[in-house]
Amino acid sequence: MEANTVSDATTPEIDRDWEDVDDISWTLLELAELVDAYWAVVAPAMETDGLDPKREKPTHSWLRDHGFRPLLYALREYHDRTLAEFWREDLELDAVESGYDWATNHERTIEALESFLTSRRERKGLADSSIDTLRYRLNRYVVAYCEENDTDDLVTPVARDGDIPAYKAVDACWAAFDRLHADLDGGQTKRRIHLAVSNWYAHLVRRKWAAVNPADGLDDEFDWSNGNDDDTDTPCLATEHVRALYKAADDQEDRLLVLALCAWGLRPNEVASLRARQFVLDVSTDEIPYITFEERKNGPGEVSLLYGKEVLEDRLAMFADSEDWDGYLFPSPHASGGSISRWTVWNRFTQLAEQASLPDEIGGVSPSPKMGRRFWYDAYSSSLDVVLGSLDEIAAEQGSASADVVLQNYLSDSRARKLRREYMRDQLAVAFEED
Repeated sequence: MEANTVSDATTPEIDRDWEDVDDISWTLLELAELVDAYWAVVAPAMETDGLDPKREKPTHSWLRDHGFRPLLYALREYHDRTLAEFWREDLELDAVESGYDWATNHERTIEALESFLTSRRERKGLADSSIDTLRYRLNRYVVAYCEENDTDDLVTPVARDGDIPAYKAVDACWAAFDRLHADLDGGQTKRRIHLAVSNWYAHLVRRKWAAVNPADGLDDEFDWSNGNDDDTDTPCLATEHVRALYKAADDQEDRLLVLALCAWGLRPNEVASLRARQFVLDVSTDEIPYITFEERKNGPGEVSLLYGKEVLEDRLAMFADSEDWDGYLFPSPHASGGSISRWTVWNRFTQLAEQASLPDEIGGVSPSPKMGRRFWYDAYSSSLDVVLGSLDEIAAEQGSASADVVLQNYLSDSRARKLRREYMRDQLAVAFEED
């Protein structure tokens, strides 16, 4: 194939005339323009290197080496996109690759990562869901390491037979965690990623692949015990605040946004990217509808849909007959399609807060979407107190030391969960003024 030419019938037309990477202000481009830039500049550079831009997803290291780091930055910071999501959803391409989409293309590093996961599965007996969560946390570290150190190779710096001083391996690892510490909000999240990474390096040391565990003792360097966990330190919206927000929401989309934040407890980026396929609504009478997440901040998971199902179904029905709908509950107004960004969620929440005449500060902080998630946590945790209170009489009749004993030893998990959910629904009904 001739270099600098992408010319078959399936190649999109280029809307802008960029000649090279230096002509592009990546952070100013909409998603559709980033797609154009990929075909105009990235694709020819890949062909020059003997790569197929339609079938081989470029690695982070290749992009950095060829001056395309700003593309990765623009996707992450301005469009809430990973490279894999951009490749799959915006370029609409299928990469020739197998297995998990690790953020590194270095074969020895991937082998070391998979060796650790295989050991955890076969020797520790971890379930597939736990392995998925562990893989997700390790990949968050890999992303930070590659971006901070400009290399996809995480094993050579710690290799037993290598000539790299141990302090340099430690410096590289710590630099990655400095980046994670700056990028992530929750101290608990950072601790969990550190534990996964430290255990991985320890596995390599035991296997004699590595001479040093550069993450050992790193948690003593950071104060993650009192980090900005969005479920502990963020001030909480009061019931009257949620009620005012919902009243101020004068269309279906804004009502759904308030429900997603306050009734479902989702993060702003999760709200922005919600898709119809994530909702499991067709469940038996005794089950609760739920939302599935392939990747969350702490790994894959599910969120129970305790409230707001009717508004959700109305939203889905509105799009049901649309042939060009891509499944996003909050579609982007731009021609490029996709979903709105997490910053749009923040902006819309701020506008609703102003319309609802919320205080300028709540707990000393300006109102933000994270306070809706904190409201959800506060309401759900208080449900446990109510359940325990209702068991006091049973505990007295049975001569148990406390309601805790009854809850833990005599009340089934499913029954306790049902009681908490019933109280949670009552709390949400009050907040959203449902009789």
